[in-house]
Amino acid sequence: MRSLLILLAVMIVAIGAMMWVSDWVTLEGERTVYGVTCADGAWDGLRCNGRLAAGDRYRFRASRSRSEVIYWIAGSSAPSGKYSDCQVTNRENWSCNVEIGQPPAIASAFSNGRPVARLPGLTAPFHAVAKWKWWALRLGIPGFGEADY
Repeated sequence: MRSLLILLAVMIVAIGAMMWVSDWVTLEGERTVYGVTCADGAWDGLRCNGRLAAGDRYRFRASRSRSEVIYWIAGSSAPSGKYSDCQVTNRENWSCNVEIGQPPAIASAFSNGRPVARLPGLTAPFHAVAKWKWWALRLGIPGFGEADY
């Protein structure tokens, strides 16, 4: 019986860890995009011909009731921004009308949990990877050369 309880506990912890790593569940109810940079090289599509490195983490908090999306760079002193003319379905799917002069963000819409840069010039260029890969890069684990999107 004891070994069965230990196995069950290990399975629950493993499932919880997988949910956290995949960003399926977040403590803040936000969506984070894990940016990467191409150090000592240049981008060729999604491929970095230098060294792929962990970049900024872009956070988005969508509010359906207020029809707005607040965005910021985690751990940065850069000011946050807010889209106030948005159609929000949930944190994974939303679309906002961008006003000239707003602080730049990497996306003005999300579709299926991924950022969509709909307006060239009004959104900042970016490359991103999955959360687990970003943490591996942050820890200095080599072997990655391509962004996921």
